[in-house]
Amino acid sequence: MVRIVTPNPTEIAVSMSEAESHITPTEINLHQKSRLLEIAFSDGFRFKYPCEYLRVFSTSAEVKVMDKPVGGKQRVNISQIEPQGTYAIRIHFDDGHDTGIYSWGTLYELGKNYDSNWKEYLAKLEEFGLSRGEGRATGVDGKVTIKILYFIDLAKISGKDEEEVVIPDSVTDVESLLAWLRKRGLRWADSFAYDKVQVTVNRQFAEPFTLIEHGDEVAIVPRPT
Repeated sequence: MVRIVTPNPTEIAVSMSEAESHITPTEINLHQKSRLLEIAFSDGFRFKYPCEYLRVFSTSAEVKVMDKPVGGKQRVNISQIEPQGTYAIRIHFDDGHDTGIYSWGTLYELGKNYDSNWKEYLAKLEEFGLSRGEGRATGVDGKVTIKILYFIDLAKISGKDEEEVVIPDSVTDVESLLAWLRKRGLRWADSFAYDKVQVTVNRQFAEPFTLIEHGDEVAIVPRPT
């Protein structure tokens, strides 16, 4: 996870005192593994933006004038975030697109209107016969295989220190992986509750929404009691 600190917080605080209706970010976190940008705003709202969503709703002129929606961006990620004074950020995407400058107001509206915007976007893709592009990565056999490492009491419950498993389509993130493991039995149901374990994905501390993808290494450790 990458944390971005908004430039010159003192200037932002002064601006808010002069115009209390002006909403600004208080925290910006980029979760690259999950392809999510998370922003908390000064009015208490917090939004998680899929990178794909921000890319297809880019504020750049070349995107706004397009007759067709931008497709094929399901796996796009953010490679860099560049502050633009105290009013906006410029987002660099790993497909080379870097001309979109997103003001705080634009980001706030994109967050508030995510559901309706996304529904309309999917409808437009269908209208123009376009797709979101490459979906979930798989192995040569078309399956999603991950390695799970178990530690301490969890290794005793599983009967092994590690295993390679093929996960179903319903397992997409840490939260759904733990829910799937809890179905293995009563001891699993109790010991693999999210509040009782710590999870890393590829040796990075994970959150409930951290994506689980083909080839990932997931380590599960009991939380200290």
